[in-house]
Amino acid sequence: MKVDISLAMAGPEGAAERAAELVATGADGLFSFENAHDVFFPLVLASTVTKGRVDLMTNVAMAFPRSPLHMAYAANDLQLLNEGGFRLGLGSQIRPHIQKRYGAVWDKPVAQMRETIEALNMIFAHFAGEGPFDYRGQYTTHTLMTPNFNPRANPFGKPKVMVGALGPKMCEMTAEVADGILVMPFNSQRHHEERTLPAIDRGLAKAGRTRDDIEINLEVICAIGDTAEEQEAAARGVKGLLGFYGSTPSYKPVLDVEGWGEFQPQLNALSKQGDWVGMGNLITDDMLHTIAVAGTPAEVGAEVVRRYGSSADRVCLYFPGYPITDEQIAATIAAVKAAAGS
Repeated sequence: MKVDISLAMAGPEGAAERAAELVATGADGLFSFENAHDVFFPLVLASTVTKGRVDLMTNVAMAFPRSPLHMAYAANDLQLLNEGGFRLGLGSQIRPHIQKRYGAVWDKPVAQMRETIEALNMIFAHFAGEGPFDYRGQYTTHTLMTPNFNPRANPFGKPKVMVGALGPKMCEMTAEVADGILVMPFNSQRHHEERTLPAIDRGLAKAGRTRDDIEINLEVICAIGDTAEEQEAAARGVKGLLGFYGSTPSYKPVLDVEGWGEFQPQLNALSKQGDWVGMGNLITDDMLHTIAVAGTPAEVGAEVVRRYGSSADRVCLYFPGYPITDEQIAATIAAVKAAAGS
């Protein structure tokens, strides 16, 4: 099992230096977020120290406001800069952000994402000299490519296209047409086994594919500390994030599976009041230990593998809302690898 860690940068400045520090922790890959800065720029700088050493990934780039061709150019260039191992992680976001923040089209997100992936697959294949430049969809159309705009085959191969997914329809579609799935971090072992994996298997069956044809990357929220005091601080930080996630209707199915569905409207109401502290206070210790993974680095590493080791090729570990040292990150990565026998 490989382990990916967030660059956790507020922007591109210092990304190369931080990447070098995280490479030293034993991470197999580094990823960037789509936040107040562009999601690709930190990875351009990080590639100066990661090339040929660890993988890079956007986690995630919002797909609907961007042209598939723009994303293909960026992904192809990062595959070159990093000498392989670049993953273009894509996400759909939610309607208000796509329409009101990005000023883009939100219609049928699963269908839109499918077209984005299909168009990207066509573009990368054409770059490699395989097939015509011809994709005609409802949301995106690509029919013109001249030689001076074609970067040609990438010597490090095609970048992988990953999709952030949790709902059954998006998971199923991703398994049909993408190279990998980023299983969203507001999750539980039960939800993963009862809802996510069956959806992935349905998608693979539709396309005549197997589990070997798709990379499954579990995103896991961790509350880590060496002492009781550190673990308490980590739990507070993580509960705040879980409250934020839980307020979103699209994550209610995770709470429903665990018998906590009634908390979602309560969290949503508090979010509309701006009561972020109150949202975190609604998250119980049972919720924390079911949706996130909490404990010492050794305990967290072992628990991640116990929950997801039989199905995940990689895990993205998050350490939100509390201080964590690089030594603790390194110890957690080592614990995951030891438990997984990798």
